[in-house]
Amino acid sequence: MTREHRLTQIFIKLADTLVAEFDLVDFLGMLAEATVELLDVQAAGLMLADDNGTLHVMASSDDQTELLELFELQQNEGPCPQCFQTGVPVVNVDLRGWPQFAEAAAAGGFVSAHAVPLRLRGQVIGAMNVFRTSRGPLTDQDVALAQALADMATIGLLHERELRDRRELAEQLQHALDSRIVIEQAKGMLAERTGLTLPEAFTAMRSYARGRGHGLTSVAHSVLDGTLQTSALLTR
Repeated sequence: MTREHRLTQIFIKLADTLVAEFDLVDFLGMLAEATVELLDVQAAGLMLADDNGTLHVMASSDDQTELLELFELQQNEGPCPQCFQTGVPVVNVDLRGWPQFAEAAAAGGFVSAHAVPLRLRGQVIGAMNVFRTSRGPLTDQDVALAQALADMATIGLLHERELRDRRELAEQLQHALDSRIVIEQAKGMLAERTGLTLPEAFTAMRSYARGRGHGLTSVAHSVLDGTLQTSALLTR
């Protein structure tokens, strides 16, 4: 299989995030492994930022690389944190600028480390580290390919997040609609039983719920299933 054919397969996988059983860690692990397969590098790792902008190690091509990435975050020095902060690739730089990280990388057998951002337009959501055990610069072709892989992954991740947010919003809206139906039914039942007007029945349920720290929908369900006595609602 040619490199171009394999790259096409990987791009298709990176774009396929809109599936029911999407697994973020598995997705990023696949990206790390594909990066090692396609580039002249021996290891790769992915970091993503949470909602507060704090980076977390999410996937690595091997356990040793994961430990190095964790060290990088703990010391807050190395190509990946800098790449995330600036939003631009950090490649072919002298690791001696980060003495503690350089020492840890050397202990792991790596003589160079590079990073490309996971970004879309101005939004940076993380960074990808790549490590080499041989000397010599990372070629322009490999840098471009690493960035292309990171960009494709970012597009897939942002699409998945958008879909998940839409689903959550739709679920919240449906829950609100269902709650309203239950409340309206309970209000009508209470009004019929007590002779209260509909607004008065609603006020009675709301006052009961607030006075006891219950949810209004929960009180409405109790009215409908008979577990809440009408007399309790009318007690002032």
